[in-house]
Amino acid sequence: MMKAVAVDDEPLALGLIETFCKNNNSVLFEKGFTKTAAAFTFIEKNPIDLIFLDINMPAVSGIDFYRSLPYKPLLIFTTSYTEYAIESYELNAVDYLLKPFTPKRFETALNKATQLYKLIHQSAAADDVKYLMLKADYGVIKIKQSEILFIEGLDNYLKIHLLGQSPVVVRITMKALLDKLNTTEFIRVHRSYIIPIHRIESVKQKLISIAGEEIPIGKNYEEALKNYIKDNL
Repeated sequence: MMKAVAVDDEPLALGLIETFCKNNNSVLFEKGFTKTAAAFTFIEKNPIDLIFLDINMPAVSGIDFYRSLPYKPLLIFTTSYTEYAIESYELNAVDYLLKPFTPKRFETALNKATQLYKLIHQSAAADDVKYLMLKADYGVIKIKQSEILFIEGLDNYLKIHLLGQSPVVVRITMKALLDKLNTTEFIRVHRSYIIPIHRIESVKQKLISIAGEEIPIGKNYEEALKNYIKDNL
């Protein structure tokens, strides 16, 4: 369910938006604001998915306010003015509601936002399977799972060997990383190694060959590897 706020210098308009939101099961109305400063503080600390925003605000315009946000929630403008339509397209606004708008018109705009929200989150879920976001000494790094050759344990760190790239050292445990990986493609073969099954070139005398490297098979993982290869190759 989307979390939404509204920013409008007219309390009656905020009340109307809140009422319309409560009649729709796809959105949770969090709060309404008559001042952009208060709205900014709330949005900065509380992740939201959708904002209903008036353009003609007293301190700063709704357009400038939206541009200043640290992240960009879905946007529906609610305004009495038609001349800002071009700016709304530039900001990728979901819809542009002209006051006074009817419950039906409001529902149409909200349905557009709901559909886009679902599409975004479906794409994000698929992306999560393909990529890893991991902490490194220099920040956060995004790693494509399909480019992993094998993963090597180094005390409290892991060294991720990548196709055509330098290895990356990250701060995470073997178990925690394995939980993040696609379990139909990766398996732990040793207390210090995780491999993608499709990268195996050969298995001889308890050694796995991947990209010219020999990876040992731990005694406690040997049977699981045999079953995994049988089921997946």
